[in-house]
Amino acid sequence: MKRTIWFKRKTYGWGWTPATWHGWTILGIYTGAVLAIAFDAERSTDPMMQVFVPITALTMFLLVVTYLTGEKPRWQWGKKDE
Repeated sequence: MKRTIWFKRKTYGWGWTPATWHGWTILGIYTGAVLAIAFDAERSTDPMMQVFVPITALTMFLLVVTYLTGEKPRWQWGKKDE
């Protein structure tokens, strides 16, 4: 069975970009969660525990998901000449 790539390698630089609806859904959930934490930060008494730690955990989760469901990351500058 062929593995579906949710995130493809960027054409320029290092990193990933969503390639399927699965990738876009994960990115949308991540963005929504970060925005919810940011809007709730106004009422926070301890910004480190209420903002920094959850956003760091969400970002680590996003990186793990993109690494497991995406192409192998590497630096590239444009498409290779064939």
